[in-house]
Amino acid sequence: MHPQRKRRLLLVLALVAAAAVAVTLVSLALQRNVAYLYTPAEVLGGSAGAEVAAGQARFRLGGMVEKGSFQRASGSMEARFEVTDGDARLPVSYTGILPDLFREGQSIVATGAVKDGRFVATEVLAKHDESYMPKEVRDAIDKAKQVQADAPTDG
Repeated sequence: MHPQRKRRLLLVLALVAAAAVAVTLVSLALQRNVAYLYTPAEVLGGSAGAEVAAGQARFRLGGMVEKGSFQRASGSMEARFEVTDGDARLPVSYTGILPDLFREGQSIVATGAVKDGRFVATEVLAKHDESYMPKEVRDAIDKAKQVQADAPTDG
């Protein structure tokens, strides 16, 4: 093989290897930052995955803040409330300043993980109108209800 041709081949192989490494690093970084959206029924029912139930995965929880469930711990920034999708309720705790639009009966999306049967949120987002629900939350709730309707019943 001619030396110049061999050098060109090595250069092409080095570029392909560098591109493969770059693609791998980018995909790993994106995968780590992906947060899936689940409803309380999916989390409690186990259809959200074992890693979610075990608190090993960071994900987004979508639903409505249950009326009468909001509590603020005295002397701290911790807020406790329940999120519902109409079928199930999941207790949530959040330490920090809640959005101005946060209130009971409000549609929210919270990011965090399950710890000891409670969703511990690191971020809470609220929408401006209780009749509005983000499309992905509505789709997830509709999907959960469809799965529940299709499930065989006992008796």
